[in-house]
Amino acid sequence: MLTEERHRLILQLLKERNVIKINEIVELTNTSESTIRRDLTQLEEGKFLKRIHGGAAKLQGKLQEPSMSEKSSKNTQEKRQIAQYAASLVDVGDCIYLDAGSTIAEMIEFLPKKDIVVVTNGLMHLPLLLENEITTYLIGGLAKGKTNAVIGRGALLSLEQYRFDKCFIGVNGIHIEFGYTTPDPEEAMVKQKAISLAREVFVLADQTKFSEIAFSKIADLHESTIITNELDSTTKQQYASKTSIKVVTA
Repeated sequence: MLTEERHRLILQLLKERNVIKINEIVELTNTSESTIRRDLTQLEEGKFLKRIHGGAAKLQGKLQEPSMSEKSSKNTQEKRQIAQYAASLVDVGDCIYLDAGSTIAEMIEFLPKKDIVVVTNGLMHLPLLLENEITTYLIGGLAKGKTNAVIGRGALLSLEQYRFDKCFIGVNGIHIEFGYTTPDPEEAMVKQKAISLAREVFVLADQTKFSEIAFSKIADLHESTIITNELDSTTKQQYASKTSIKVVTA
């Protein structure tokens, strides 16, 4: 089978299944594993797919934005591991910013219960923050139902009143060239502002966010430390050349 034919077949399979394994492609094309790995590398470089362990995955659309309930139901164990490590970085006496996001939400139960202050735009964070008697400031602005985030001009103006020891941000995409991205430009602006007001910044993201590119840029890679749960050695080395990265293992 010619290279172009294999590439078309791989992309068609991804369109139908979202994820494919190398051994499946080897069987369908009657081609060596090394050739298929080379095909996947070429297609990834062309931004047609992203490599994952043992295969490839379909790239998300630039404007694709899962709801909070959809995000909360995916990769829950991985998110919890990431969140627990991130919470361990918070010291008594810290003023921190918690971005709206499902992985960020998992941090709350692990935070120190006293002598910290939280500022957030995450509506879903409020019940647990209040239940844990954590001093909390909710910024003003437009309440966005799909992601339970407060956004808009009011949110940007509210954020101007604060300064943070640490800022914890969720993203939809992490890319070696295009940095941190999210589908909504207004959410991106709120994240940008919070990052600019913090002494230390951490992006929390499981392995599915790597090589993804959403519509709106948040920041360059070097502007944050990445906390994630699983990366192969090549990918880790690639991103570590651009920024600090912490891989949390079970």
